[in-house]
Amino acid sequence: MRFEDNPMSIKYYVKKYLHKNAAFYKGKTVIDFPAGNGITSRILREIGANPIPMDLFPEYFKIEGIECSRANIRDGLPVENKTADALICQEGIEHFSDQFSALKEFNRVLKMNGVLLITTPNYSNLRSKLSYLLSESERFISTMPPNELDSIWVSKQEITDDIYFGHIFLIGVQKLRVLAKLSGFRIKKFHFTRVKTTSLLLFPLFYPFILLSNWITYKKSLRKNKEFDTATKKKVYGEIFRLSIDPKILIGGTLMVEFIKDQDYDQVSQQLRSRHQEFGIT
Repeated sequence: MRFEDNPMSIKYYVKKYLHKNAAFYKGKTVIDFPAGNGITSRILREIGANPIPMDLFPEYFKIEGIECSRANIRDGLPVENKTADALICQEGIEHFSDQFSALKEFNRVLKMNGVLLITTPNYSNLRSKLSYLLSESERFISTMPPNELDSIWVSKQEITDDIYFGHIFLIGVQKLRVLAKLSGFRIKKFHFTRVKTTSLLLFPLFYPFILLSNWITYKKSLRKNKEFDTATKKKVYGEIFRLSIDPKILIGGTLMVEFIKDQDYDQVSQQLRSRHQEFGIT
């Protein structure tokens, strides 16, 4: 069975998403980064899109008729500003040491209202929360916490001195949301993939406490930050609250989030307010 036909693989759900939205992607320029072996680029070509695959190790790209460029997110993607209509970052962001810079780079290469689709292991589900509590590991019992023995996935000094890290930089939905927001993106839709069995079993036990604690925090936050009006606080804190208690996120195996670029990243900072006005300097 091919990866994209296996419901246990995230490629299966990305394929379903692309076929469902084929009318939008047809004729569009789509950056596929990291492209890996090229399955997603092949699917993009099949539905009529113009894929631009990139990867730190393009040697693994196996699709004939499509060229994969070498790209290191640390140095930026080798395309001009506002080149792409969409960008797919599939199982990549958990490997990036500077995720904020990566998201700003994605913003740079996307056109206004461009689509950013990110998939990553769900660090916000209940299994992951319990794993972190017990051992700071991705999977308790079976996996050690990130370390220098298990977390170096690819190191080929004869090609590049850059290292392809393992899951050292796992990211939950709340951190992903705020970094994307600060980079000029808003969440369009959270796409549910598949249930994580352990998380489903934990759900009845922990959900009442999750709901209560997040509701209390939400109400307290509305009374703070007097410099912001109530409508703004309800909008921001309300979105955070809904993500915190979303059962699909709490039991899902993979985060699959579709973002829309609604600002250039360099415009975002102009709208921010600092909470520390003087830093003790007179």
